[in-house]
Amino acid sequence: MASNILPVAHHRQYRTMRTSLNRTVTRREVWAWAMYDFANSGYTTVVITAIFNAYFVSVVADNQPWATFAWTAALAVSYAAIMFTAPLLGAYADAYAAKKKLLALTTAGCVTFTALLAFSGPGSLWLTIALIVLSNFFYGSGENLVAAFLPELARGNALGKVSGWGWSLGYVGGLVSLGACLAYVTWAQAQGQQAADFVPMTMLITAALFALSSLPTFLFLKERAVPQPHLQGKNLMQESYMRLKQTLAHAQHYRDLRRFLICTVFYQAGIQAVITLAAIYAQQAMHFTTQQTILLIFVVNITAAVGAFLFGHLQDRIGHIPAIALTLVGWIVMILLAWAAEGPVMFWVAANLAGVCMGASQSAGRALVGLLSPATRRAEFFGLWGLAVKLSAILGPLTYGLVSWLSQGDHRLAILITGSYFLVGLAILVGVDVRRGRRAALRSKF
Repeated sequence: MASNILPVAHHRQYRTMRTSLNRTVTRREVWAWAMYDFANSGYTTVVITAIFNAYFVSVVADNQPWATFAWTAALAVSYAAIMFTAPLLGAYADAYAAKKKLLALTTAGCVTFTALLAFSGPGSLWLTIALIVLSNFFYGSGENLVAAFLPELARGNALGKVSGWGWSLGYVGGLVSLGACLAYVTWAQAQGQQAADFVPMTMLITAALFALSSLPTFLFLKERAVPQPHLQGKNLMQESYMRLKQTLAHAQHYRDLRRFLICTVFYQAGIQAVITLAAIYAQQAMHFTTQQTILLIFVVNITAAVGAFLFGHLQDRIGHIPAIALTLVGWIVMILLAWAAEGPVMFWVAANLAGVCMGASQSAGRALVGLLSPATRRAEFFGLWGLAVKLSAILGPLTYGLVSWLSQGDHRLAILITGSYFLVGLAILVGVDVRRGRRAALRSKF
């Protein structure tokens, strides 16, 4: 009996995947695309969320009152650079069918500058800030580009599901990088080493895993887009600007996408604050050690992977807006739990709720942008999505950093105020009509 059940289950799984993908897309290609989420998640998990951010505050900035604000300001500069360049990169990628080439460039940049963070330590504040700005710029630019492949791979009614596959595999990648770093940190601490000794090595580990894990993407993922007619008498930069101007001029035809992008700015501001400052909050407000913080983020990545996978399926069943709204309610509950937590138990509950909501809300948002984007402008519209996300990545962390600085280090107040972004996002989300937005994307003539 069992031997008969396994082939049937495998056949159903294959059929589910086959009906979720566009006609010429293979399972290997979807895996190769998802492997980029696996690869780049090591950077955001280790550098932005779990290890390097707390190291920057405590060691590089020597726990100065402005240290948290300096960290958020450095990230804000990189996100501002992405905001200005993302729509142009998207316009260029669409015009010249160059998503994959640009993705290779951004990957090389992020890997290189992450490895150079190994030179960060006491007395290297400005070098470290420059490297963070550059590495995060290339990471964020690549994130936009790889997202633009999604509508080429998945059918319209399965965008949430396929996006969830990639995002959940991304959290597994974060676990692998964080697990490797945790093993090294545990060994180094047993040898009597301090953070200034072992954290730089974790940057080399993270960079190496990023480079290796991204190889399947460049070997097997296809560039299905075809070059668009070029504008006569314009160079590459002029043409990118002209295409972007054309997109913005037609923005009134995409009122629901526009409203969702505004919604994204607000709810992602809260998410980006949590991602950027999780380890800092754990150490400064809850007094976690480096090892305890890494373990916390490790477990949270597991719940985030589960959340992304399950909500990807749920999103396609109950609808994009109800799924995102459900996650935003979860975020609001999480903020209240973290603010009220006096001991590790409640904070662990809050952190794992954040993990579930993080995977779900980010995967769902990416899928909805794909659904509302015209076929000939996908990279460009994902560039606009990237602009919205990066604007939120400036607002959320900077709000937290400013409040903590002005309140003389009151991290509880900072996280509570940052949580208000979720309330605003939820209010804006109510006015998004997915069916109307999808019809507008399908009717697009440019």
